[in-house]
Amino acid sequence: MRLNLGLKFLSMIAALTLVAACETVPEDTGDSSGSGATSQASSTTGSTGSSTSGTVVNKVQPGSQEDLVLNVGDRAFFGFDKYNLTAEARSTVERQSAWLKANPSVTVTIEGHADERGTREYNLALGDRRATAVKNYLVTLGISSSRVASLSYGKERPVALGHNNDAWSQNRRGVMTVN
Repeated sequence: MRLNLGLKFLSMIAALTLVAACETVPEDTGDSSGSGATSQASSTTGSTGSSTSGTVVNKVQPGSQEDLVLNVGDRAFFGFDKYNLTAEARSTVERQSAWLKANPSVTVTIEGHADERGTREYNLALGDRRATAVKNYLVTLGISSSRVASLSYGKERPVALGHNNDAWSQNRRGVMTVN
């Protein structure tokens, strides 16, 4: 009899654990430009992660990839067949530089990407020039080159699928990733 009650109790615990593990993740409504969120969650009280209204708010770890994306933006965009930084791209890299200065232990990799047009070899070289352009600007802004690596993916990792200007413009980018 006692064994039966123990098994029932364990079964109930297992069932509750399964239900709790099946939490629905909200749909991604983020901006595909990677320029960061326009607003942040309200501040939390204590270290439990709950806000004053009782709603649970997830804290973002400072210096993390999520922190970079939400507060600064992780990507700079380039024109067709270009690797020079536009005024908008320079502004993004300047924010990234300030973020790196605020997080001095963080190292990053700049990924260079291209759209689908052109040969694989050409796009790898173009992606490399884009990643290097971002890295070089970070260095001129005071970031140690030892904290910044660069890597080219060419056209191998598109973020937008499609054969049109909108998709191509999203794929011509330099992306900062936290190591």
